[in-house]
Amino acid sequence: MLSALLVTLREGVEAALIVAIVVAALARLGRKDLIRTAWSGVGAAVVVSLAAGAVLFATAGGLEGRAEQVFEGVAMFTAVGVLTYMVFWMARQGAAIASELRDKTAKAAAAGSAGAVFALTFVAVVREGLETALFLFSTVRSSEPVAAGLGAVAGLALAGALGVAIYRAGAALGLRTFFAATGVLIVLVAAGLTAHGVHEWQEAGILPVTIEHVWDTSAFMPQDSVVGGLARSLFGYAESPSLLEAVSYLAYLVTVGLMWARRLRFSYRRQALHHAST
Repeated sequence: MLSALLVTLREGVEAALIVAIVVAALARLGRKDLIRTAWSGVGAAVVVSLAAGAVLFATAGGLEGRAEQVFEGVAMFTAVGVLTYMVFWMARQGAAIASELRDKTAKAAAAGSAGAVFALTFVAVVREGLETALFLFSTVRSSEPVAAGLGAVAGLALAGALGVAIYRAGAALGLRTFFAATGVLIVLVAAGLTAHGVHEWQEAGILPVTIEHVWDTSAFMPQDSVVGGLARSLFGYAESPSLLEAVSYLAYLVTVGLMWARRLRFSYRRQALHHAST
């Protein structure tokens, strides 16, 4: 549940941030006539995202046996790739996203281009929507569907509330701390999805199983318990992982975690130097 909440919150906040900045910029520029166009782009993106999610779940739902295991592994590894790109992109570009969006909105408004405003919000929201559909598919497969669904709804609701707050604050809220904190959790979620993808491909016979059970913690924290289920859905906890699962989890966590932390520090230093020079 918490991993689904985290993913939809993160994706929802990014989409809400973009929409809030665009709408606030249009209002300040005196182009309120284009605000409806911006919201039309949002609405179209939501429809496309829901349709893509429905197709994904319907297609995967008809698979069985090895085909299902292979497909789920592919979906999880794809989600890991997109999540990894996302946290690095936000670490690198998060500080400049507001000014860049305001510039694009101002150019579109000055040109009187409703199509450009529509495309700006549509592309931003549909990208987050498609990523969310992929993440939710991977999350639902590795946790309880009902709990994951509730978490996803809660995350979107929180993201919507933050979007309203961002708009009312003139789209000037500092979200650096938010993205840094959720970035840590996203790396943990991605590590868990990596291990689960390895598990699926081992069951499908694509990856070898050298040592089937490295340890067994089912005696004090089984996966079907409240705590074990929470740890599994959020961090990819497995009570009895194979050697390759454990190694892949730790390798991703250490390698990507250190690289992301280094990128984040570099981005903050660059931003501090920029402010000092101006």
